[in-house]
Amino acid sequence: MPAFDCVLLDLGGVVYVGDTPIAGSIEAVDRLRNSGCALRFLTNTTRTPKAALLRKLRALGLVIDEDELFTPAQAARGLIEAQGLDPHLLVAPALEADFDGLAEGTRSAVVVGDAGERFTYQALNEAFRQLEEGAVFLALANNRHFRDTDGQLSLDAGPFVQALAFASGMEPAILGKPSRDFFDAALASAGADPARAVMVGDDAENDVGGALAAGLSGVLVRSGKYRAGDETALDLPPSYVADDLSAAVEWILG
Repeated sequence: MPAFDCVLLDLGGVVYVGDTPIAGSIEAVDRLRNSGCALRFLTNTTRTPKAALLRKLRALGLVIDEDELFTPAQAARGLIEAQGLDPHLLVAPALEADFDGLAEGTRSAVVVGDAGERFTYQALNEAFRQLEEGAVFLALANNRHFRDTDGQLSLDAGPFVQALAFASGMEPAILGKPSRDFFDAALASAGADPARAVMVGDDAENDVGGALAAGLSGVLVRSGKYRAGDETALDLPPSYVADDLSAAVEWILG
């Protein structure tokens, strides 16, 4: 019997890099599914809408249900609807699809994701002015960097979120990892206890540190954005450090 009832998996840097699956990752996911563990996929990717991400995964050979995939934009939309907010989006153009059809809210909310080339002075200054006028500050994620399609690290949304936080003096609500609410929503959907769940990710701070703080086990993989020594920066050490997802699954099922 596996030690865990539920496994949460990061995607970028764990299952794939760019448009290429990491060697053995698809087979590792299949092995987890065949073990009887509930699977949930938690991504901080904020350039791609959920529907397109599901299509990408299927093209890579990974078929998952829509309700198994949790994205920061999905969390943001739920909060916006619950609080009657009117979103001012600073996100990649494609991601705007995840916010289509929202009713007009009564209070503005600045929503920041990885806007890529949209992170111009004009766009950041407009978002800053919205915050100065009392808008709610929502960050889809606060990641420092990611492994880009050219194999190099690129700036993620976090540096721009922090620039707005510094300028406005406001702390954003982080909706993706490492938010405990993000982990809790995924676990609740599977009816899983944090003590019987594990997160696998390549981001020591957001994936593993966030999971440990939420009461889960956390496995750090040495793929994707991982850099030597990342595990030493955490207040709590990872439950395990694996070379890749295949090795992580060996530990999880062992």
